[in-house]
Amino acid sequence: MSDFSEELKGPVTDDEVETSVLTGAGMHFPWLQTYVETVAIGGKRKKDFAQTTSACLSFVQEALLKHQWQQAAEYMYSYFQTLEDSDSYKRQAAPEIIWKLGSEILFYHPKSNMETFSTFADRMKNIGVMNYLKISLQHALYLLHHGMLKDAKRNLSEAETWRHGENTSSRGILINLIQAYKGLLQYYTWSKKKMELSKLDKDDYAYNAVAQDVFNHSWKTSANISALIKIPGVWDPFVKSYVEMLEFYGDRDGAQEVLTNYAYDEKFPSNPNAHIYLYNFLKRQKAPRSKMISVLKILYQIVPSHKLMLEFHTLLRKSEKEEHHKLGLEVLFGVLDFAGCTKNITAWKYLAKYLKKTLMGNHLAWVQDEWNSRKNWWPSFHFSYFWAKSDWKEDTALACEKAFVAGLLLGKGCRYFRYILKQDHQILGKKIKRMKRSVKKYSIVNPRLSY
Repeated sequence: MSDFSEELKGPVTDDEVETSVLTGAGMHFPWLQTYVETVAIGGKRKKDFAQTTSACLSFVQEALLKHQWQQAAEYMYSYFQTLEDSDSYKRQAAPEIIWKLGSEILFYHPKSNMETFSTFADRMKNIGVMNYLKISLQHALYLLHHGMLKDAKRNLSEAETWRHGENTSSRGILINLIQAYKGLLQYYTWSKKKMELSKLDKDDYAYNAVAQDVFNHSWKTSANISALIKIPGVWDPFVKSYVEMLEFYGDRDGAQEVLTNYAYDEKFPSNPNAHIYLYNFLKRQKAPRSKMISVLKILYQIVPSHKLMLEFHTLLRKSEKEEHHKLGLEVLFGVLDFAGCTKNITAWKYLAKYLKKTLMGNHLAWVQDEWNSRKNWWPSFHFSYFWAKSDWKEDTALACEKAFVAGLLLGKGCRYFRYILKQDHQILGKKIKRMKRSVKKYSIVNPRLSY
């Protein structure tokens, strides 16, 4: 593919017609002569058209899997003959397959460039008109990836006004998606204008002009995004941008309505981020604790290890309802069930403190409810002798918190607890002594039955 750009964009000569694919759009694709005439399959040479294209497709896919971009590009030249397949179904499906494989090759090939990619995209749009919108959108995303914002916006604007064939529901969604991405680009401009506005004094002569410019961009963005986010789907960046603008202009009710629908509408797929956005909005608005608890309760059911679960625990702990206090203990155990949270010192601090408080409050049954389902695997998962040595070496504060929890749950005979207790540490010495007294007083395990 060293001369790929030139070959793709080059004119077709009379001599090349017989060994190239010439589409109605005037695309010129040189063929690998050996594969045009015959393709080796299982050691035999076959001239059958279907077998030739099928073999080429297999070779392309294999080369892609192995990241052999040059080889994939060479095989792709031969695969273009499928555009002339006598089978109408294969002929109609070919443009989308060629676009997906070709764009993948051009994206990663070391000798490809934006001009080559754009030329390929523009010509593929005209070959497979049924894929025009999809290719236009993906082309725009490619341009965005390379920082070509103006070109991406122009590409989206052209696609937005494109008309061909019947209006179908899938086409309508694509149009909405194209408009929404155009809205995101306008949001980007709006954000820059907003930043510019924040640096100006209201008495500055340029303030009113910039403020009007900000408003104009927000109106365009809202118009382009609002239609998409009403369609069931996962639209996180669009929702965040739209809500930010609504909040900026003081429409808090509108922002809350958008976020509430996004989180609770049963037509939308389950999406943890929808509940995170709603919670963060309520937090900014200083909403009642009960509202924030109800939002995080759903997030807890979806992602019990999310970092917001520690905030959830704090809200539950401050609640006046006993059921919330019990749930607060469950949440902490739930967080520490996950391997990614085993070193979270804040979670261990919260659990150590809350376990003691719960036991002092005569709620032994709450602790036993949580511990019964974990007592067969938490000791080796968290409280082994190996982890005691490792934790003490890496983070003494973490080791102390874990040791206290281990002592309360497993008793003073727990190996983790015993190891930490024996360590000589000048600063933590008093804390370890207090921990020893508390474990002796509040441990849920009979000392004689300790691990």
